[in-house]
Amino acid sequence: MLDVAIIGGGLCGLALARKLHLRGREVAIFEARDRLGGRILTVARGDGGGLDLGPTWFWPNTQPLITHLVKELGLRDFAQHDEGIVLHLREAEKSAERIADKRLYDDARRLHGGMATLIEALVAAVPANVVHLGHELAGLRDCGDHVALAFKTGEEPLEITASRAVLALPPRMLRETVSFTPPLDEATDQAMLGAETWMAAQAKVALEYRDAFWREQDLSGSAFVTHEQAVIGEIFDACDLAAGLHALGGFLALDADLREAFGVGLPVLLESQICNVFGRNIEPMHIHYQDWAKERLTCSAADRAQHHGDGSGDMANPLLRRVLWDKKLYLGGSETAARNAGYLEGAVDAARRIDRAMAALDAKKGQTDDAPFGALPLNEASLARFSAWVDARSDDVFENYRRRLNRALASQERDNLTQVAVLGAMEEVFEQALRLLETLHFDMDDVAVERGRASLTPRIQKPFGELMQSIMDDVVAFNQTSCALSNFPDEHKLSKDYMQVIMQDIAAAWREFSLSANALLLAKRRGPHRQEKIG
Repeated sequence: MLDVAIIGGGLCGLALARKLHLRGREVAIFEARDRLGGRILTVARGDGGGLDLGPTWFWPNTQPLITHLVKELGLRDFAQHDEGIVLHLREAEKSAERIADKRLYDDARRLHGGMATLIEALVAAVPANVVHLGHELAGLRDCGDHVALAFKTGEEPLEITASRAVLALPPRMLRETVSFTPPLDEATDQAMLGAETWMAAQAKVALEYRDAFWREQDLSGSAFVTHEQAVIGEIFDACDLAAGLHALGGFLALDADLREAFGVGLPVLLESQICNVFGRNIEPMHIHYQDWAKERLTCSAADRAQHHGDGSGDMANPLLRRVLWDKKLYLGGSETAARNAGYLEGAVDAARRIDRAMAALDAKKGQTDDAPFGALPLNEASLARFSAWVDARSDDVFENYRRRLNRALASQERDNLTQVAVLGAMEEVFEQALRLLETLHFDMDDVAVERGRASLTPRIQKPFGELMQSIMDDVVAFNQTSCALSNFPDEHKLSKDYMQVIMQDIAAAWREFSLSANALLLAKRRGPHRQEKIG
């Protein structure tokens, strides 16, 4: 039986597999396609260049996880070309408007060779026998102490068992193609339905040219087409000059049905659109095109029916981040991320969340035999136990919030619903943390104390910082997607002022917890009259 089965060989699944492999876990990746990468799709060139028909950019200023991963893997990145005049074609029969001094991509970066180099580097970081292509998940079954997974392989059906399973696939695709026994609860099912899949109903094109003619005209390559006959809505510079690659990329303005109706004539329309925008009748050497709406393993029926938006957002419904089936089933993929859902950053964030949840669960299970902490000094072991406990509380605190909120709604309360429910949930976890601290052993004789505060107190406080941020992210995202709160505008979309009031309440409870925790540590010192050590 496997330790961890990861379904989906995209960025999230591969990044998680790498993390788990580094921690010595037995892991296997099952990918339905005959290639890895998922929606990361790069047209490779023999000279080392690459044209991305899926995600292209990452932003170091706001996306630290993907930025760190790129550096850690030693990949070469470069700035998206964003200098020069931007064009805007408002009417089909007129020339494009020229807009000077307008930067669009906010210091975005790309990878030399395309985003496929990221996938290749992650694959190289795990043993070859970890990856299984051509395995499409058909169903999962909760078997009590493990999960059974049924696959379609193109040959005989295959069933494997694993202690834990990670579904690193778009939630809508899972809901549509995978059977769950027992079925998932209705709230999770609806959260999956509401998670729009990034790029699912969209299409992207890249056109190669002999030279970057637009740069010679002091154009950035960026352009917008907003008239009713638009074929490509947004155009950008897709060059990689280090590889001698000159190209323009674009996102199509036509919906999936229209793209299909034009059929083999679509490339002519794409080429014509570029000529109209740039005012140059220059024929591309190659046109590379990807219609994600035709990808059965990407675009669900719900995505195709919706056919708008790009599936990206600030955060996803927190119900998609709960661990299901008694801590055996994890939902992953970029659409489940707490931040940057739909982006590369979101995929890495989801992988980190699942890795941390598994590590915390392993640590919790190991507390009975001290396996994870046995080699540590007493204080370090107790701090590690405490930190692991806090790390594992996110789901519990959020569920506590939901219960309190539902009770308030059932009681027909109308005022400060979120404020009261969040504060109650946080106060309860602080109380539980104090009870745990009472049971942990510390050697306080040589611990410095300055102005009444033990030097260990900040380390007790530290793991709560991320927990509090995670809970607030989950509360904001849940309220925005809650039908029950749609009749409570102030609760449905929390204002900045309301958020500040809630944070002030949590800060007050946090101070009370910190004072009590510090007092508990000081009480563990031997003898009532020991001198304080000045740190």
